[in-house]
Amino acid sequence: MPNPTTPQVIQLHNVNSLHNSNFDSSKPIKVIVHGWNGDGSNSMNRQLTEAFLQDGDYNVFVLDWSQLANRNYLTAKNGVPAVGRRLGQFLNWLVSLGASFDTMHLVGFSLGGHLVGNAGRETGAQVRRITALDPAGPLWGGDRERLVETDARYVEVMHTNTLFLGFTDPCGHADFYPNGGRSMPGCWTNSCSHGRAVDYMVASIRYNHFLANECGSRSNATSNRCTGAVYHMGNSDLNKSGSGIYRVNTA
Repeated sequence: MPNPTTPQVIQLHNVNSLHNSNFDSSKPIKVIVHGWNGDGSNSMNRQLTEAFLQDGDYNVFVLDWSQLANRNYLTAKNGVPAVGRRLGQFLNWLVSLGASFDTMHLVGFSLGGHLVGNAGRETGAQVRRITALDPAGPLWGGDRERLVETDARYVEVMHTNTLFLGFTDPCGHADFYPNGGRSMPGCWTNSCSHGRAVDYMVASIRYNHFLANECGSRSNATSNRCTGAVYHMGNSDLNKSGSGIYRVNTA
């Protein structure tokens, strides 16, 4: 990992910016996308980048869409599909230069969860894996541009604040509702529970210790009545392929 803390800026269709970087098309690709009011150097991006680079020798791309994300929520929300399509075009460009969709894992938080869905859609759902961390809930209920399971070959979702800031209903192949999905232990605000999805993802990359049980329904997940098959929540595994609704209880 030649540059774990100092980013190199890559511009779409600027081949020199890619060739002059440490990008290696033979290595797996992780893409991290922040949410509303985020930016490329915020704590979420730093934590996930560090966790991924300690886990393996990856190309880690961080999408900084802060110029739009730091506008009012409605403006930022409405811009998600176009930014997502642009990210998808960037991924298509990487593939044209030797990268592979088989090694791509997109991770998006809040509005970024829907953004990576649009990116995957732009590639024809060829991306290997999407992980959406408490994808945003407000104004997304009936929106056809929201994250759906057909956006990638495998779509995984963590729901940590379903009643307020996060999306309530299942929207991936595998949907995890840690601690029931509404509010997280140690949190007294919705924003804390919302952001807990990032903390869980970071921890899962490091330790892969979240063993969730399959649930018969979302209501069973909410009420802690899940005794089905065990499945790992999170981690960096490109070969995950499970489906269903799951609950894991955390400290």
